[in-house]
Amino acid sequence: MKKIIIFSVIGIALLAVLIWFGKMNKKSNKLYETEKPFRTTIVKKTVATGKVVPLEEVEIKPQVSGIIDKVFLIEGAKVKKGDLIAQIRIVPNEQALISAKGRISKMKLILDNTEVSYKRNKKLFETGVISRKDFENIELSYNQAKQDLTNAKNDYEIIKKGSAGSSGMANTNVRATVDGTILEIPVKVGHQVIQSNNFNAGTTIASIADMSKMIFEGKVDEAEVGKIKNDIDLEISLGAIEDKKFPAKLTFIAPKGTEENGSVQFKIKADVFLDENYFLRAGYSANAEIVLEQKDSVFAIKESLLQFDKKTEKPYVEVKTGDQTFEKRDVKLGISDGINVEIDSGLVAEDEIKIWNKIKPKKEEDETK
Repeated sequence: MKKIIIFSVIGIALLAVLIWFGKMNKKSNKLYETEKPFRTTIVKKTVATGKVVPLEEVEIKPQVSGIIDKVFLIEGAKVKKGDLIAQIRIVPNEQALISAKGRISKMKLILDNTEVSYKRNKKLFETGVISRKDFENIELSYNQAKQDLTNAKNDYEIIKKGSAGSSGMANTNVRATVDGTILEIPVKVGHQVIQSNNFNAGTTIASIADMSKMIFEGKVDEAEVGKIKNDIDLEISLGAIEDKKFPAKLTFIAPKGTEENGSVQFKIKADVFLDENYFLRAGYSANAEIVLEQKDSVFAIKESLLQFDKKTEKPYVEVKTGDQTFEKRDVKLGISDGINVEIDSGLVAEDEIKIWNKIKPKKEEDETK
């Protein structure tokens, strides 16, 4: 019986020791740090992704169909209006060529016939046999036949060589239509090209742009497009150029959005102010920082100090009232930049706010003392 009592006492004592250690450990985990509100400038921004492109890009199309015979310039070359870029060799359509030859032969027969009639009636007119009116009609037919033959010969030359008469090789020469830099030459010697017409855009021989005038093209979500307007300032960051931001000014907001991945996006454009120390290439990926709202010297706390009620989802903080004791206090929020948040009401400058997600172990507390 005595042994049972002794073992029972020992068990109770051991249990008491374990409970005491548990309480001590639990207590050591509840030493919270605090922070005070402060005044700061809060800037709410959004980021639009896009790219930097030339303000104007011109595509050079051929005036005739054929095969690229020569390419005189390379991509990246600076050109002036009228500079020769490439030359096209005409490959005539056999059927069209035969048809043009037949038309020349036909016009020659008609001309020969009208010429005989003209010479005969001219003598009759000079002798007074026929009237001036009848002779003028015959003369008109003769002149028309000569012109029709000339037109037929020109058509033949155009089909065969791409040009006729004094124009020489004008149509087969592809020239720059504007000053700028050649961005791309998508064709090579031997490539077949099609002329631009009412039914076909034609083959692009080269793309030319003025690289001194660049713009940012990007997209903004519908939730933020209503907060921006033309002429606001932007900052452009390029993936290809680190630690450098280019100022820009918003010039265009699309009146119609497009749906992408379940959200509506609106296209925007902004003029980029270049730095002569940096060369921007067309198509660089870029991000534009857009200031949606800004407040200076506002009363704020770190957003990480906020907690939200599970039922009402309203924000609150825990304010220190004594040694490791805190009380819940509802707050009204203002502007936020994701790091700091404005406090409209609920706190004063002297309040110490609990850092609820950062616990200071008791050992560190004892060592600091």
